[in-house]
Amino acid sequence: MQLNLRTDYALRMMMALAASEDTLSIDWIAEHYGISRNHLAKVAQDLAAAGFIETQRGRGGGLRLARPPAQINVGAVVRTLEHFDGFVACMGGKADCVIDGVCGLKPALAGALEAFLAHLDRHTLADIVADRHAVLRRLAANAA
Repeated sequence: MQLNLRTDYALRMMMALAASEDTLSIDWIAEHYGISRNHLAKVAQDLAAAGFIETQRGRGGGLRLARPPAQINVGAVVRTLEHFDGFVACMGGKADCVIDGVCGLKPALAGALEAFLAHLDRHTLADIVADRHAVLRRLAANAA
């Protein structure tokens, strides 16, 4: 199982926002993670539309979490950004399979996916950024 790049960037962005008490710019986050500013801008739009972050334009603007980190569930973020219906073709109803109905793969994979998401549901953004000062130190050390 691999999360898509958009979800990876979203989680990183939200971790930086959770670690910082300040409003952060997309440029700041991109520079400190060493990732594309353009990709982050698109991710920020998705996160804002989903209500996870707030954006403010103009001088002094930037990004901040819409709720405290302890109220943002990691599983909810992943569910918002991932498309699990195509985990395998038969799960999304996109493929006809000659053994559909007698195959045990679909329920086995569905169970694994449910367990994966249930595990993420047990974590908040505050949990994964427990030592926010350490996160900020690492980000600062990584700035170009």
